[in-house]
Amino acid sequence: MRFDDRFLEEIKSRLRLSDVIGKTVKLRRQGREFVGLSPFNKERSPSFFVNDEKGFFHDFSSGKHGDLIGFLQETERLSFVEAVERLAAEAGVPLPARDPEAAARDTNRQGLADWLELSATWFEGELRRPGGKAARDYLEKRGLPDSEWYRFRVGFAPSGRSALKDYLVAKGALPDDLVEAGLLIAPEDGGAPYDRFRDRIIFPITDGRERTISFGGRAMDPAARAKYLNGPDTDLFDKGRTLYGLPQARKLLHSGGDDAALVVVEGYMDVIACQRAAIAAVAAMGTALTETQMEMLWRLHPEPTLCFDGDRAGMQATARSIDRALPLLRSGKSFRFAVVTGGKDPDDILREQGPAALKTQLAVTTPFVDAVFTRERGATPLDTPEHRAGLKQRLRAIAKTIADGDLAAAYHDALMSRLTALFPAATPRPSGLSWKRGAPPLPTFALARSKTAAKRLARDIDPVAAALALQAIIDPTVLDGHLEDLQERGFGDAALDGLAKEIIRLRIDVDHLDSEALRRHLTQSGFNALLIDVERAAAYARAPFEQNDVTLAAARSQWSHAFDVLNRVAALESALSVAKQDLAHGVGASALMTLKSERDALRRAIKTGTIWTTDALT
Repeated sequence: MRFDDRFLEEIKSRLRLSDVIGKTVKLRRQGREFVGLSPFNKERSPSFFVNDEKGFFHDFSSGKHGDLIGFLQETERLSFVEAVERLAAEAGVPLPARDPEAAARDTNRQGLADWLELSATWFEGELRRPGGKAARDYLEKRGLPDSEWYRFRVGFAPSGRSALKDYLVAKGALPDDLVEAGLLIAPEDGGAPYDRFRDRIIFPITDGRERTISFGGRAMDPAARAKYLNGPDTDLFDKGRTLYGLPQARKLLHSGGDDAALVVVEGYMDVIACQRAAIAAVAAMGTALTETQMEMLWRLHPEPTLCFDGDRAGMQATARSIDRALPLLRSGKSFRFAVVTGGKDPDDILREQGPAALKTQLAVTTPFVDAVFTRERGATPLDTPEHRAGLKQRLRAIAKTIADGDLAAAYHDALMSRLTALFPAATPRPSGLSWKRGAPPLPTFALARSKTAAKRLARDIDPVAAALALQAIIDPTVLDGHLEDLQERGFGDAALDGLAKEIIRLRIDVDHLDSEALRRHLTQSGFNALLIDVERAAAYARAPFEQNDVTLAAARSQWSHAFDVLNRVAALESALSVAKQDLAHGVGASALMTLKSERDALRRAIKTGTIWTTDALT
């Protein structure tokens, strides 16, 4: 639907910005404006301002700025049309009239929606009646108590062929309308329509405004031909344009702030499990995401996490999602991947280990580029030159499928870098931790000999972090494929964060950055003293690429593995922080121990020097 400026201004004239925003944000008057705590970031001092006269809000903590419609889009993840329709209803402004045919279609759709909503209420009632006992027992066994049934509107369809039909017809429904709504099936031989959902636990499927548009049913009979059954496409329900659990996920994203994750899982029970654990989650109506669903997800979150089952069907769904997403990827629009352990799904983890364990497992994710490389690497054996050449060709072809030219080039470099690390070639490399021949040398000094001095140096800058930073300056190519992680976590030592940011900035701005140019720039930018400390601390890291006989490809592989270990430690530290908070409430002890064990093992690898081997992450 299109809205002209006059219609939009009429809505805004009837609603005071501070009144609408004040329903979710506590505001106090400050001169001609209102001020409150940011709804986008956690803060102690108010930095969120609302100006009724000018009709806009501004949040200094996040830089977000907009009008009434924009506020609803930002805070409730609504589309523009959904936000306008919500505000029009609140303001009492009728939506623009449509042509007669469109009006007739709207009237028909509204009639179907009414029967669907009545059906949802009836299914809920049937779950609590005597005939729903087996379904109630099943839900209890799956760890979904009756206190949660109402929240997710879970229901039950009895086994009779016309139970729902008889109820709705008695209320005035026409069988043909119920067929059109997807509630009944009309036999091809012209027989009487019968109930589509029979002897199934029912999950209502809603649109973005929480209106029931279809149903999904889980068979009670283990021998049923279809374990899960969705309603057919109708005027109200388009499987490829719908995400189960979307309205609730929006609310969880809003309450969780900018750091909240959005997870895509496979089934209804998985969505419910995640949302019960305060994780924003949705599910597609099939095994793989459509392009439209991906765009819907990106409107909610820049990098949703896909968590499909680890079985064959789940792996196929992951592969199809990768192929569909590749042409659509662009800056700020991608996916990450997570797999719950032990061949389980999110519902199993919540039931057996609790919400803390589920949060922890879903927080450990794999970037899209790594998922692509892992898939292609495992597609065929790599025991011959022909097979390895085939992998290289596939990776090049994959990078070309990305429509965004800059991102396609970045993916090509990242994938080739991973391929080089997988098959190190006997390529000569610069000797030792030194600069290119002919370039002005780094400032050097005599290394401290005493144990006391060594300990002091270790306290100044972490040796492993220093070795990674120094090698990145000597060989900037090692950064290919790691810039995003470097930007987020640096080299693993806060003392090097400024250096990491400057290297990233220059690496992005300069197409062919060599060691000499990078060193010269850093020296001129005031990092000279820090570079001295970096070289000094790196000498204690026992990095294998300090040796002259290590090939350039092997050095890059060793650097990449060590960098991944440090990133993994940082991710585990973050997950441990969440797990400790949940432990304070009496849940998640086993998850905490698992995380701590893995973190401690990686710390030992760093301390003993095995961080430089490929075994450090296994």
